[in-house]
Order: sequence, then C-alpha cells, then structure tokens
Amino acid sequence: MFNNIIYFVVVLLIFNISYAETPPDDSLFYSLLMLFLSWAAFAAYCRHAFRSLLQKAHGGRLRDPGQLSGQYQRLNVRLSVLAIFLFALAAYLFHLKYWLNLIPGFQLFSVLQGGTAIALFLFYLCTIWFFGFPVYRITVESDIPKAVFIRSHLRFNLPILFPWLVLSLVYDLSALSPWTAPGGFLNTLGGQLIFFVCFILLLMTVMPKAIQYWWGCRPLPSSGKGDALRAFLEEKGFRYRGLLRWPIFEGRMMTAGIMGIVPRYRYVLVTDALLEYLNVDELKAVLAHEMGHAKYKHLVFYILFFAGFMALSLGLSDLYLYLVYSQPFLIHLLSEGDPHSVTLFHLLMTLPMLVTLLVYFRYIMGFFMRNFERQADLYSAVIMGTPALTVSSLEKIALISGSIRDVPSWHHFSIRQRVDCLWRTLRNPGLIRRHNRFVLTSFLIYVSVISLLVYLLNSGPVKTHLTHSLIEKALVEQIRNEPSTVAPYLNLAMLYQEMGKDQESRRLYEQIIDMNPRHPVALNNLAWLLVTTPQDALRDIPRGLELAKRAVALEPSAGFLDTLAEAYYQNGQAAEAVKTIQRAMAKAKDNRDYYQGQLEKFLGNPKSS
Repeated sequence: MFNNIIYFVVVLLIFNISYAETPPDDSLFYSLLMLFLSWAAFAAYCRHAFRSLLQKAHGGRLRDPGQLSGQYQRLNVRLSVLAIFLFALAAYLFHLKYWLNLIPGFQLFSVLQGGTAIALFLFYLCTIWFFGFPVYRITVESDIPKAVFIRSHLRFNLPILFPWLVLSLVYDLSALSPWTAPGGFLNTLGGQLIFFVCFILLLMTVMPKAIQYWWGCRPLPSSGKGDALRAFLEEKGFRYRGLLRWPIFEGRMMTAGIMGIVPRYRYVLVTDALLEYLNVDELKAVLAHEMGHAKYKHLVFYILFFAGFMALSLGLSDLYLYLVYSQPFLIHLLSEGDPHSVTLFHLLMTLPMLVTLLVYFRYIMGFFMRNFERQADLYSAVIMGTPALTVSSLEKIALISGSIRDVPSWHHFSIRQRVDCLWRTLRNPGLIRRHNRFVLTSFLIYVSVISLLVYLLNSGPVKTHLTHSLIEKALVEQIRNEPSTVAPYLNLAMLYQEMGKDQESRRLYEQIIDMNPRHPVALNNLAWLLVTTPQDALRDIPRGLELAKRAVALEPSAGFLDTLAEAYYQNGQAAEAVKTIQRAMAKAKDNRDYYQGQLEKFLGNPKSS
C-alpha cells in the first residue's frame, strides 16, 4: 500500500502539471490508438517478465523461496514505475488532459479529471496484477482465483484515494466561495496548510468507519482467540471501536493493522491467516505492536509529514520555475508556442518536482516509517514482558508469506533486522529508551529544517529574491523581443523600484518618457522616486514636483494626487500638500488610513523651504 501511495501522488502530479490549453496537432483517434498500442506493448512485456520469473522458479534456479518473493516484489516495483512512465506518455504526448477537458463538466471539476487519470493508471496496475498472479500463487501458496486477486488489490489500495477524492471535491465546490477568490484566505500558504491539516485530521477521524465497510471487515466472532484478544486489549486499557476480521485477499494475507486517530473511530484489523497460524500469545504480541502505533501517535505524524511536503513543494515549485526560466533553451521552447515544444517544456518542469517527491517520501518519510515500526516492535516487547513472542510472530509471518525474512522495503526493516533488534533488548534494556529518544530527536530536527526551508522558500528573502529574479529575466527577454513596446519597460522599472534599484528604475522611467512624454504612470512613478529616494545623488525634488504636476494634469487619480502632495511637502509647500492630499482623500475608495497618515504628517511636521 505504501508504494502505491507514492505512485498515486506521482501520477496526480504528472497529470496536474501537464499542459491542456493548446490544441494538439494530433487527432483524438491518433491519441486513442497510441494509448492502446502503448498498453499492448506494456502488457506483452509484463507477460514476458513474469513468465521468465516463473521459469526460473520451476527450473530450480531460485533455490531459496525468499529469492522468489524478493524478485517478485522488485519486479512489481519496476513494472509499476514503467506504468508511471506509460501514464506520463498519455499525459504529455497523447494529450490526455486536453481531450478530457472537452467532456462537459470536466474542465469545471478537477476531481473528474483526476479520477479519470487515476482510473487509467489503475488499469495499468491491473495489467501487472493479471500477469503476476501465477508467481504470487506459488510464492504464498494461495489458491484464490485470479479475479479475486485483482479485485482484492483494488479494494486494498483504493482507500488511499479517499482523502484526495473528498479534498478535491471540496476544493472544486469551494472555488466559487469568496474564501477562495483571488487573494482569499484559502489561496494563501497559511490558509492552504490550515485547511489541509484540519480537513485531513477530520477525515482521518471518520474515514476508518467507511474503509472498514469498503474492505468488508466484520467484528471478530466470539471464539477462544477472539475473546482472548478482546480481553487482552481491555486488560491493557486500550481504547478502540472494534476488533475486526480483515478479509483482504480472501483473508490469506499475513498482516494486521490499525486505523483511526481517536478511539471512537479506531479499529484494529486482523486477517484470517494471522488468526489461523499464530497462537494466542503471538496474536497478543501483534496487537501490542498495533497499540504501539496508537501510543506514539504515528498516524498524526504521517499527516504532519504530508503537510510538510505540501508546504515545501509550494516553495520549491517557485524555485524550480526560476531555474527553468533561467535556461535560454527552455525559454526558447516556451516562446515557440507549438504544442510539442510546450509539452516538452512542461515535462521538463515536472521532473524536479518528481525527484523531490521521491526523495522526500522514499528517504525522509521512509526513514521515519522504518523507525516507527521498530518503535512499535519494541513497545510490543515491553507490553508482552519479553521480545520472544513478537519475534515468534514475525518469524511465522515471514515463513508463511513466502520466506521473506531477508526482504526489506523502503518503509520496513527486513524481518531479520527487526528480530535482531528485538533480541538485542535482552542484552541491552536501555535500547528501547534510546530508540524512543532517537525518534523524537530526529523528528525535532526534521521540523526545524522543514520549517526553515518553508519560511525561506515561501515568505523569506529567498522567496522574494527568486520572484524578483524570475520576473526580471522574463521582462528583459520581453524587452529584447519587443523593444518598441512601453509595457515591459514600465513593469521592469516598477520591479526595480520595488527591489530598491532606484538608479536602474530612474533610467527606465526616463526612457519611457522619451518614448511617450504623456505617459501618466511613468511621470508619476518617476516623480515619487525623485522626491523619496534615500540616494542623495538621485534626488531631484524640484523636477519631481514638475513631473507630478504633469501626471495629475493627465490623470487626477487619488494615487497621483498623493504623489503630488508628497512632492509639495518635500519642496516645503505644506499648505499645498494639505490641499492636495485632501483632494486625494475625496477620491480614494480604499487605503483611508494611509491618506489620513499623510494628512497628519503634512499638518504636524511642515518642512521649511
């Protein structure tokens, strides 16, 4: 499931960044044909890869059963990555989003677009599961039918999408709300993060109830093992809503799980295979492991990790955009305007975000997930009074699941590593306390680093510098291509003025006035610069007043009158400044506090000539 979380996030990222505005040169028939042919090639490769693995197993070249399990899992990962590549082809070369947007309602609701994209990717995954089933059957010695195997995969993985589905629908429906209007609260970084965290927390409290129905879970029947496990949870004072049978993969998967942050909606899940092969004490050790996840609030940490990635990616997206726009080759691609060049441009923009996503989840979040599992293992050993029962349950799970004792994953240590760590607690009882301290320290370091990066990339000087540099490069390029157009000169002059580059700003304003002596904005902005700049060499107060008068004569707006009032004040004509700012206040529809402050300055601190 954890691999598929990353897969789905990558697929949605690829789809959302893909470009859909320019009509493609190719027809809808061509796109559909290429989709089919690429899938057919993918299906043929899946069939060949799994057949080759099956032949190795039957030919005796995989003597250790664990080798077959390891190679089967690695092949699934490789084919899943290939499926993502296939989806990228559909998004960028076969114009998936463009064609979907032609369907009524799809352009308005992103959840419809994203849902269709996910459905296509799930079809690719079903292809992998279809051809991989014979290897799975001999790996775990299962007799479930192929259709049940594929359906179980879908039922197991689709709940991953529930939060995204509801969140996307809420965003779509709230798009018309004033809260999400341009400049609205939900369009700010803080607003998005608060909304995301609160929404996911709410969803995580009630979603487990829906998921248990989706998975077909039922209360564990009253029996020797069932009653013993309920009594164990009650004895330990563990609060939960229900102890459920988990019939995923017809109950043949050797696993247990816990869902829910708050006890009212917290469920403990146990598969039939686990109940069948483990004795009561081993099952208690498994439940103690799940209790450890609740004890240390691991589900809450996972929400924080997703929120951290969201905040980080918002800042990094601007950084990557700056890097892209700093490359002349990519700017040239975008300026060409043809569909293929634009597609390639957006594909190259996607790659840095994909790398960030994989590094974040695979290595940063994966590090914490592995250590959270170890923390839960150690908690189980403490609850049971000995690591022996937890070790025994892990060894049985490894054996019956296809001899996977030495097969690690990015989110779990291998069972051998987990067992070795548990046995070390007998020789070194302080290991448990040290590991808990290690996890806490690591998380505090993570929070500190992520918080600093989020600040620097989203609201700090790095963000401001990148934004200014990006806009500057774009405007310089536009001036180079349109040397007789005033607008880019004016925008660049205002940018330089905001950046404090008054000399460069004055040069551009002078150039605009040479091009158009009656340009009111250039006259007004240069007047303000000349009377307020802190650089003595650039100040020219008398000329600033003359320019401000020319601007007001052309356009007597509140903002231009404010500049004229400031120019009068700087020239020692306080009475004229007061009259002018009062005219500005009469015209102003907003910023009343600012104009009042200007009036008080002119009244209380008149400058002498």
